[in-house]
Amino acid sequence: MAMLSDFIPPGDDAVRLPTPTLAIHLLRYFIVASAAGHTPLFHPGNIVNVPSWAGHDLGSNPRGFLRAMAEAWAWLESESETGYPYFVTRRGQQLAKEVEPLRRLTDEARLAAGLHPLIEARIRQQFLLGEYELAAFAALRQVEIRVRELAGASESSLGVALMKEAFKADGPLADSSLDKGERDATMALFWGAIGVFKNPTSHRQVDYKDRTQAAEVILLADLLLRMLDDIAERLKSANT
Repeated sequence: MAMLSDFIPPGDDAVRLPTPTLAIHLLRYFIVASAAGHTPLFHPGNIVNVPSWAGHDLGSNPRGFLRAMAEAWAWLESESETGYPYFVTRRGQQLAKEVEPLRRLTDEARLAAGLHPLIEARIRQQFLLGEYELAAFAALRQVEIRVRELAGASESSLGVALMKEAFKADGPLADSSLDKGERDATMALFWGAIGVFKNPTSHRQVDYKDRTQAAEVILLADLLLRMLDDIAERLKSANT
């Protein structure tokens, strides 16, 4: 049977931990204890009852320890979207297996504020499914498609060559109101993003072991799409 001390630090040590870290300790205990049919703590009321912690070191401030554990429970509820009856959700099971569960949550939160409408639904779903390479590639491919549409380029126009042609000094997407340095920098930004992060995945297998990098690539694509929205508005105004 799982021992509390195998998962939950002694009272004073537990109180010093950040709430999310302490919550992951509690989550991992729940999984092992539930499998053994031992779930006296698996209720918010029991979490704050001293008898539920029989045999565990509550430290110099038992009240503070119980409050810290109640905060950890509340954090788990907010992250796992569970309700009564209480159980470890599929998301909780996945988080407990992660080497760095809090990093995973942080990376997912990077994309939680809302992506550009052209990539919101599909890209977020792919990322949450762990398809990091596909999500990053698809996000930048949408940038390429949008540039092609706005520039009126042919379907055969691709990658870096498309970006350079669209944003060159007299290109269809270049902003003549900017000085040459800014125009060149805008072109470099687009073809650099496509050349570094989109084209390699087209030509060879790219393994995004770093989930954070994949999230940042998606956010870069989001920024480029929003810049293209501004360009579309400028082109529209110029034609009216």
